[in-house]
Amino acid sequence: MQIDTTHIPGALGTAPHYHWRATAEQVDMAMPAPAPRPLRLAAEPQNLVIDLRRSAMVVIDMQNDFCTQGGWVDHIGGNYAADRAAIAPLQALLPALREAGVPVIWVNWGNRPDLANMPPNQIHLYKNSGSGTGLGDPLPEGRGNVLEKDSWAAAIVDELAPLPGDIRVDKHRISGFWDTPLDSILRNLGVKTVLFAGCNTDQCVLHTLTDANFLGYGCVMLEDCCATSSPDFCTQATVWNVKKCFGFVSDSQRMLSALAQQPA
Repeated sequence: MQIDTTHIPGALGTAPHYHWRATAEQVDMAMPAPAPRPLRLAAEPQNLVIDLRRSAMVVIDMQNDFCTQGGWVDHIGGNYAADRAAIAPLQALLPALREAGVPVIWVNWGNRPDLANMPPNQIHLYKNSGSGTGLGDPLPEGRGNVLEKDSWAAAIVDELAPLPGDIRVDKHRISGFWDTPLDSILRNLGVKTVLFAGCNTDQCVLHTLTDANFLGYGCVMLEDCCATSSPDFCTQATVWNVKKCFGFVSDSQRMLSALAQQPA
């Protein structure tokens, strides 16, 4: 959810705590920050207090190519149904987060049609024998090219269709921060804590989360809002590493319980 500052005379910027106010005579760069909205969240390895006014929800790669019958993962014989496990928890949680004023940011593979910014090592990652269906290759039944921006293949699943006011970021690496505007968007919104969801838990979710950690954000993985078609030990290792090195782990039920206890 982008912040509407259009009703503030002379406001320059999209977040209430990070904007200037300009007149013909003066630019005020010393706007006071809004008071925190603390939220007590049960988590591991420690419980948390986060500031709802300085938090964002980042949902990664909940796309047809990964999560829908007829998409890329299904076409190459993968278990697309496993990636759908995150859909129901997200359907329950996202409305409550939006209601609390937490921005929802969708970070999704969205490659250029010409793959001009994709080096050979990235293309090899998904087409390691040099044959088969990899990035940018056509799917059967006219469903577009694999993970190509603005195609059915790269679209977010129907069950989680973004709402007006949500923010969308295209990525073209496993990390959502690599060569994307995600960090700039978060900083302009004044975000200090990032909630993570999406697929795959052990790949794009984990590596976006680790980059967020390296950039100084507080990171919270919402475990049941994440999914993967990898073996279960990959999820176990990811959760262990997040708790050990990169942040905290909670889930949608604990987040919903915490939100329900917030003052109106």
